Amino acid sequence: MTAITPQDRDQVAYVHSVSSYSDKEKSAIATDIISVSGDSEGKLEPVQFINTDEPFPESPDAPVEEQQLTVRAVLVGCILGGIIAASNIYLGLKTGWTFGSSLFGAILGFAILKPLSRSAPTFLGGGYFGPKENNICQSAATSAGSLGLLFTSGFPAAYQLGLLSVHPKDDFARLITFTICCAFFGLSFTQPLRKFYILKLKLVFPSGVAAAYTIHSLHVGKNAEATARKKTKALVYAFIFAIVLRVVSEYAPGMLWDWHIFYALNRIGWRSAIAVESWGWIWEWTPAFIGVGMLTGINASYSFLGGSFLAWAILGPIIVAKGLAFGSVANPSIPGYMNYMGMSLTDPIHHPSPRYWLLWPGTLMLLCASFAEVGCNWKSLYAGMRSACGTLLQRFSKDNVEDDSFDPVPEHERVPFWAWGSLLVLSTIITCVVMAVQFGQNVGVTLLAILFSFLFSFIGCESAGRTNINPVTSIGNASQLIFGGLGKGQNYAVKRGELLNLLSGMLTLGSAEQAAHMIGDLKTTHLLRASPKAVFVAQLFGAVVSIFVSAGLYVVFSTAYPCINDLNHTTCAFPTPDVQSWRAVAVAVSSSTLPIPPTSGYAAIALGLAAVFSVVAKYTVVPPKYHDFIPNFNCHWNWVYHEHLHVPSGNVFRIDSSIFLEKECSLTTTKCIALLLPRAFLQEKVSVVS
Repeated sequence: MTAITPQDRDQVAYVHSVSSYSDKEKSAIATDIISVSGDSEGKLEPVQFINTDEPFPESPDAPVEEQQLTVRAVLVGCILGGIIAASNIYLGLKTGWTFGSSLFGAILGFAILKPLSRSAPTFLGGGYFGPKENNICQSAATSAGSLGLLFTSGFPAAYQLGLLSVHPKDDFARLITFTICCAFFGLSFTQPLRKFYILKLKLVFPSGVAAAYTIHSLHVGKNAEATARKKTKALVYAFIFAIVLRVVSEYAPGMLWDWHIFYALNRIGWRSAIAVESWGWIWEWTPAFIGVGMLTGINASYSFLGGSFLAWAILGPIIVAKGLAFGSVANPSIPGYMNYMGMSLTDPIHHPSPRYWLLWPGTLMLLCASFAEVGCNWKSLYAGMRSACGTLLQRFSKDNVEDDSFDPVPEHERVPFWAWGSLLVLSTIITCVVMAVQFGQNVGVTLLAILFSFLFSFIGCESAGRTNINPVTSIGNASQLIFGGLGKGQNYAVKRGELLNLLSGMLTLGSAEQAAHMIGDLKTTHLLRASPKAVFVAQLFGAVVSIFVSAGLYVVFSTAYPCINDLNHTTCAFPTPDVQSWRAVAVAVSSSTLPIPPTSGYAAIALGLAAVFSVVAKYTVVPPKYHDFIPNFNCHWNWVYHEHLHVPSGNVFRIDSSIFLEKECSLTTTKCIALLLPRAFLQEKVSVVS
């Protein structure tokens, strides 16, 4: 174990906690969570074992936080959540991945509120600002940015299939009401799951633990002020760098942003190089992807690159050469310059584009890999559902059964059953009314969707608690398969079946996504000894903000980039990988005949089996220390869908910056979060103006 000096013991409590994790597992997890203690030179040392279970000891020198839930913390948190929501919608449409707001809300919330607490009078937001109030700000930010995935998956798929109005702004009221249906289920589900996953199983929730240590380091210890200044400066400098680069690159796109290397080689005489350009191999200097690379691990990084190479350097050229897929001429004046990214559905079986042909192998890889992961972990999932449901049923049992999990939170700071229970009942009623009146869905099917939302929330929380990954796309696609069968049993028309399939899947998706984010914040709350009741209220306000922010941002993005919702565009700045899988599953389960080219179906089966064998081998044959070398087929799937503009640079930076992150301190996390933010706003502003 790494030695620590007595001076640093007030910053990090190194204890061996009793939990569901072995020391070996904790050691592996600890490599991603960096010690917040530092020496006088500012060097940070990695640790092997950290406290992930027991609340931090309270500092005897810290003032008592009489008010954790404050207007300033909730307001700043909601604003920061809106910013991260814009970034997540951008990244979701671009890459299929989104990121939580915990660290961003914690660090930038501190940077805003700490100076305000010292300089402003009390009636304008002054007064002591401590770690528990910082947790409130962070939780509000997470909640306010938690629903963006709805608008990077199911809704664009519905518009691409012509199931709603021509433009999202014409459906703004319906977007708002449906988002309301999804906004509070996850928040309700986390309250009974908190006791099971945090207090009983003691799952790690790496993001929640990292946020707790970050907040603790900003407020407690002799070096807290210096640490806070460093992290704030890193965030601001990275943010400014990304803004400046994006603005300046608009005036020199071929030099500062995207490098069409093979197009240039074609122009100077290497004629065959245009074929590489046609397949989308272009270098793009995007801060968003550099930041994503810093946040993702090495396994996901090389799996992204491998998926790109598999799709656009191997399978794509082969199926075109064999006459199994067809491109269109991109520029008649340049011989051999083709567009292979079209998604026209005029004759998808006999005359598919390479992108459409690859859609089905990609989707089946995703589903097979995800279900194999669930199958290999069925024992823990079954035990989790059984225990949590048993705990819930104890409330209605006449027998006074003793609960064996100790809750360190005082009774007056816990969320009472009537609070989250009434929220759940009210959300259920509103959802049934909205789905029946606006979309014509049977109440029984809606109730079943809510039930599956709760069950799939187990999978999301279990996965996030153990691996820090919430497989929400897999959860959404799995629910689509279930409700596709129900739709056929109801004899719905094809279009209506597709719409209700997407809506039911999004109900499950939104609940599972929000539940995993919220329970991660409750892990932070647990470690900081903050009030779950105060956090619950902050999350309620954040959820309300998320309803309007997420829907509004989607309308803005759709206005700036009509290609997001229209398949008639041959190229688009947003590849929308999640959207394509949602659309594919909705079409497949609702159509009377499968619109899949036979050769694409055979390839899908082969790659799906490869994904299953890979996951099973990881859990049965390969030692845990070699798991990073097992390809992640979920990432392979993601990059099968991507167009050109950014494929090589995004993947290379993922690998380079992931390796870099293994050697750097938590300050790097601050920098990489900042890199993700400006592009979303500036891209929209520049595009709308032009």
